[in-house]
Formats: sequence, C-alpha cells, structure tokens
Amino acid sequence: MKEKAYYEDVNNRNELKLRELQKNLPSFCREFFIGMKANVSSRTLLAYAYDLGIFFEFLHENNPVCAKKPITEYTVDILDMISPMDIEEYLDYLRIYEKDGVAHTNDERGISRKLASLRSFYNYYFRKEIIEKNPAQLVLMPKKHDKTITRLDIDEVASLLDEVESGENLTERQQRFHAQTKKRDLALMTLMLGTGIRVSECVGLDITDLDFKNNGVKVHRKGGAEVVVYFGDEVRSALLDYLEERQYIEAAEGSRNALFLSLQKKRIGVRSVENLVKKYSRLVTTMKNITPHKLRSTYGTSLYRETGDIYLVADVLGHKDVNTTKKHYAALEDERRRLAAKYVHLRED
Repeated sequence: MKEKAYYEDVNNRNELKLRELQKNLPSFCREFFIGMKANVSSRTLLAYAYDLGIFFEFLHENNPVCAKKPITEYTVDILDMISPMDIEEYLDYLRIYEKDGVAHTNDERGISRKLASLRSFYNYYFRKEIIEKNPAQLVLMPKKHDKTITRLDIDEVASLLDEVESGENLTERQQRFHAQTKKRDLALMTLMLGTGIRVSECVGLDITDLDFKNNGVKVHRKGGAEVVVYFGDEVRSALLDYLEERQYIEAAEGSRNALFLSLQKKRIGVRSVENLVKKYSRLVTTMKNITPHKLRSTYGTSLYRETGDIYLVADVLGHKDVNTTKKHYAALEDERRRLAAKYVHLRED
C-alpha cells in the first residue's frame, strides 16, 4: 500500500481537529469553514477555529445577550448585534485572560492575527449578504512594532555546523545519542541553512524528493504548490553522507519513504527539529534565540547580501508577496544603499 505524503497526513489530522473544535462553535460556522476550504490551508482553518472559539467564549462570558444561551445555539443573526466597540473590548481582553486556570497573553502580533481571523469570518457572511453589518472591518489593526531579525553571522554558521559534526561540547547524555544522529543532524541543518526551506517542508521530505543530478529538492509549499529548490555542493555532500546511513535503517510503517527519521525510526517531527536546533545553537550563542525560522532568515540574509536581488530571495523563500521579503530585509537594503555613497566621486583628488 502506497504511503500518504506528509502534507496529506497533516491535512487529515487538521481536518479531524477542526471537526472537534466545530462541536463547540455555533452551527452556522460550518458554512464558513466549508466555504473557505478552497482558499486557505488546513492549518489556517484550524487557526480560525481556535480564534473563533475564544471570541465566542468572550461574548458568552461578557455580553448579557450572548450569555442567555449556549454558544452552540447561537444563530447567524448574532453577528449583526455585535458592535465595533464589542470587538475592541474583545481585543483588549486578549492582552491577558485566564482559561482553565492558565493565564494567556497576546502581544500586538497575536491580537492582529485574531482580528484578521474575525475579519475573514465577518467578510464571508457579509459578501454572501447573510449579515448587514461588518463591524470587524471598522476596527483598526494594532500598530506593529518592527522586530529586529535574529540571524546567525557567517562565523556562527560555521561554528554551528562544526558543533553538529563534532558534538564535543554536548553533555555526556547528549553525546551518547550523538553518534546515532550526527549524520542526520548535519544533513538536516546543512539543508535548512543552504536552502532556506521551512521546518515543515523539511520534515515532510521523502527520499524520492531528492534529485542529485540537478542538485534539487522538491518541497511542498504553504498553499499546496510544489517547487524545486536547488542546493550547493556542501548540502549535496551532507545529504549523500546521510543517505549512505539511511539506506540501512528499517523505518517504521508509514515512514518508509521519509528522508529524516527519529530515533524511533518514524518521520521526524517539527518539534524534534526545533529541539535539535536549540540544542546545537546554544553551544554557539547564548545571546540569540535560534529556531528553524532563524536558520531560514540566515539563508535569506546571505542570499540577499550575495545577489542584491530581493525578488530572487522572495522566490526562493516562497514568499507570495515580495513586500513581505522587503519588510524583513529592509535594514539590509539600507545597508546596500549606503554603499552607493562610496562609489560616486564628484572630483578627482
């Protein structure tokens, strides 16, 4: 029996989680999720469901009209009863609230995301002319403060890969496992640093996605597109070295095609990759919190510095909008513009 692709398994799991979450939402929400399936990923739908759950719980606890009946019995006309002020109060509530005895907080990015979910929700019913008002569209997005992009410097990248290869600064317990995972870890880290692929794309790779004739790897992007990303000789060497070992590992059922395996011989998960990146990066720098996404930023920075082509960076990283890339690498663009002053001379000395 042919194994399902990683992204298919993820979509199936997300669909099951979505169905569970919908049981606690008003029944009219089902139409929204069905209508949005063609336009957004299963992960985005799941995020909508979580966010809407928080929104309706807030209304039930704080709005006298909504408190009169269970959330699951709300009808769609309740959306027309909500004012922009109600939504602003909800956003203020999101800054810190308690659920099941646990305190939850949201910064401006978290609040913006939840307002974006609410806007998509209201927009759907408003476009269909099911509701008459669209209060979510009248509420301003919180102002986001620019964050400094954390990335590894060139010497830190070299040190990181040296640490992965040697393992000499790991704890005794970590060193016991290092012999078993060294080639895998080095191939995985080198691949992410050498291509800028997302951690979800990395763990989803199958052995058959590798093309050593053209030095390319087929990745399944967010949104469903499949693209080939190309890599250099360092990545090629690390992958081939790991594949010599991988061919002798009998993977567990359902993971036989997986490129990267855990010690349990199953496809490695996102959380495991996050942990190994943290483990090795702490040996190189304690000042920077390095995650798989920071490795992606490191690659994007290196590519932009080498080429100066922001459109190439956007394309390789899989950004749908080049403005997203420009926003992330604005500081580097300014750095390049400053160099122009050194090359133009008005008078000879």
